[in-house]
Amino acid sequence: MKTRFLTRIVLFVATNLAVLVVLAVVLRLLGVDRILDAQGVGLDYRSLLIMSAVIGFGGSFISLAMSKWIAKRAMGAQVIAQPRTEVETWLVGTVRRLAAEAGIGMPEVAVYASDDMNAFATGARRNHALVAVSTGLLQRMRREEVEAVLAHEVAHVANGDMVTLALLQGVVNTFVIFLSRIIGHVVDRVVFRTERGHGPGFWITAIVAQLVLGVLATVIVLWYSRRREFRADNGSARLRGARPMIAALERLSGARGPAALPDSLKAFGIRGPNRTGLARLFMSHPPVEERIAALQNLG
Repeated sequence: MKTRFLTRIVLFVATNLAVLVVLAVVLRLLGVDRILDAQGVGLDYRSLLIMSAVIGFGGSFISLAMSKWIAKRAMGAQVIAQPRTEVETWLVGTVRRLAAEAGIGMPEVAVYASDDMNAFATGARRNHALVAVSTGLLQRMRREEVEAVLAHEVAHVANGDMVTLALLQGVVNTFVIFLSRIIGHVVDRVVFRTERGHGPGFWITAIVAQLVLGVLATVIVLWYSRRREFRADNGSARLRGARPMIAALERLSGARGPAALPDSLKAFGIRGPNRTGLARLFMSHPPVEERIAALQNLG
C-alpha cells in the first residue's frame, strides 16, 4: 500500500510538471507572455482569453491523453495480454462481446489488486480505451453482476464520457482563469489604486477568486458526472438487462469505506462516496438508491 501511495504521489507531481512545461511552451509559441496592454494599464482580453484557454483545455486534455498510462501505474493494473486463467479468459471474452455490441473497438482489459469492489474505464479514444476491475469485485460479485458492471464501463466508453468530461472541464477551467484575472485586475485598480502593472492586490484577489470560482466549477463538473452515471447504468441495462445491474448496485450499497481510487480516477469508478446536505453537490456518483430506482423505472 505504501509503495502504491508513493507511486501515486510521484505520478501526480510528474504529470503536473509535464503539463506546466507543455503549456509554457505552447504559450511561448503563441506569443502570449503578458495579459496587460502595451501601456501596462488595461487588460489585453485577447491574450488573456488565449492564455486561459490554453491552460484550461491544455491541462484537461494532457491528463486525458495520459489517463491510461497513469491509471495502470497508479493502480498497479495488470493488462491481460494473454489470458492465463479461466477467470481472465472469461473477462476478456465478456468485454469483447460487450464492446462489439456497443459498437466500439476492443478495450484493454486489466485487473488490479484491491479489496474494494470497484471498476473503471478510461482513455482518450473510444476505440482504444482501458477497462479495469478490482480483485475484490471479482471475488465478491456473481458473474452476472460482474458482467453488468463491465457493461456499465463499456457504456461509458461508447458514450464518449471521458472526452466529454475533459471538454467540460476545459470550458469551466477557461472561464475560471479568465474571470478570476478580470476580478483581480478590477480590484487592483479600484481598491488598491495600482495605476500601471499589477501589484500584490491583483495576485491575492485573483487567487481567492480562482478558488471560489473553482468550487462553483467543480459543482458543475460533478453534476455532469452524476448524470453520466445514470446514462451508463442505462447502457448496461440495454446490453445485459436491468436486473443484473440492479443486483450489482445492491451489492455495492453494502460496501464499506471510500472507493480506493486516486482522485484522478474517482469519477470513472463504478461507485463513489455517499454524502448528505450540501455535500451532495460534490458527489461524483448519485446515491446507489437513486440509481437502482432509475433502473427499476426503465420498464
